[in-house]
Amino acid sequence: MTRQGRTRSRLAWLATFALVPMVAAALLSAVAGGLLRAGADWPALQGAELVARAAGAHAALMLSSFLGMVIAIERAVAVRRRWAFAAPVAAGLGGLALLAERFELAAGLGVAAAAVSVAVHLVVLQRQRAPHTALLLLAACAWLVGNGLFAAGRGQAETLPWWFLLPVLTIAAERLEMTRLTRRHALAQPLLQAIVAALLAGAVLSPLAVGGGVLFGLALTALALWFGQFDIARRTLFAQGLPRYMAACLLAGYAWLAVAGLAWVGMAQGGDGRDLALHALGLGFIFSMVMGHAPVILPAVAGVKLLFGPWFYLPLLVLHASLLLRVVGGTTFPALRTAGAELNAAALLLFLATVVASALAWRRRHR
Repeated sequence: MTRQGRTRSRLAWLATFALVPMVAAALLSAVAGGLLRAGADWPALQGAELVARAAGAHAALMLSSFLGMVIAIERAVAVRRRWAFAAPVAAGLGGLALLAERFELAAGLGVAAAAVSVAVHLVVLQRQRAPHTALLLLAACAWLVGNGLFAAGRGQAETLPWWFLLPVLTIAAERLEMTRLTRRHALAQPLLQAIVAALLAGAVLSPLAVGGGVLFGLALTALALWFGQFDIARRTLFAQGLPRYMAACLLAGYAWLAVAGLAWVGMAQGGDGRDLALHALGLGFIFSMVMGHAPVILPAVAGVKLLFGPWFYLPLLVLHASLLLRVVGGTTFPALRTAGAELNAAALLLFLATVVASALAWRRRHR
């Protein structure tokens, strides 16, 4: 193995074993807090001070700490710089500080994590000047803005659009890169640039006027339409095995992204679509993308190889069915909203169990 290969292997080992506990802590605490917010009447949740803290910091834990950490780990391994791991470490420690109610420390660590991530993406852009690497840098800058607003004590109306832009723009950058595998339409890139500009304008204007939130929501729906028109998932859906599974995850996620955008428009105008907007975007779109990309990202980033099989579809089906139950049935019956949230959590835990079992199965088969 070359020196570069050994360095990458050591970094992958670090990402796998040293940071996994913090990733798990951020995800599990965010899920527990979300269940409490949704009204889950579990003895383990009721009266637990740590869960109550997680409920209050649910968005920060899920979007900035967990997703920020996961994205930062992927980029740190890719850039092959030890200092780049300061970003996921700071994001993870920031999540722990939130749970300890050390808000100033958590805010400072969040800003530091995003700032290092911006530096990492500047290195990436210097190595490869391309539209998708510029978009990745923009996603990191959005994370920095969101964490800066959080540190300044601003409310969710200001921070949430910027926090959501981190995974949304990261996914858009990765899918833009994938369009190079096919004959790209001449309008694909200019349209995406216009949509990204609308997302940024909407995030800036959201706390200032109703029109800002409306613009942000419409831009989300426009992005979903862009994915549906130009992404290669439309073609790989007719493939076999892993490509078909990934296409199913992507296309289902794009549908929820369109719904989230329309719901965001209603929420900005004072409607009752907050739960639909936030969770159609966070669960329906973002976590569907996580499920779809995990079988490819984990081997590349952490060196964890998975034995793919049809069992991967089970958590995906549970996720989308439970989300439908939550946002459709829950509008009339609050108990269905709670049940849907509980099944949302079950889908995420089932996916984690599927990944672990598939990794063990691959090792047994290739021992």
